Amino acid sequence: MTTMNDSENDGTAADSVFSASAIPEDELVRLTDDIVGALKTVYDPEIPADIYELGLIYRIDIEDDRSVRIDMTLTAPGCPVAGEMPGWVENAVGAVEGVSGVAVKMTFDPPWSPDRMSEEARVAVGWY
Repeated sequence: MTTMNDSENDGTAADSVFSASAIPEDELVRLTDDIVGALKTVYDPEIPADIYELGLIYRIDIEDDRSVRIDMTLTAPGCPVAGEMPGWVENAVGAVEGVSGVAVKMTFDPPWSPDRMSEEARVAVGWY
């Protein structure tokens, strides 16, 4: 299994991979980059930034069978798209070549805060 934590994110997904995997390294780098790219196509409908740059993705696990588990949150527990967002994430990541399946777990621990946003997201929403 390969795990990427959001706290490890420095802008390049492959740099965040830190545990051993049965998947060849070059394929793992491609998968990781493509998964992050797919996550960047999913936008919070209330904030003009993607969910990855907003810091809503807490953890990505790529299993040796190429299934992907994602822990994520929302900007607020009462977010109107709480029921739909996991499906959007599953669809986006599930479309990545080589991914065998996707499971999304929603969590509010720790709660999201604007401190989790990347510089790119802060610029997009005018919080710089």
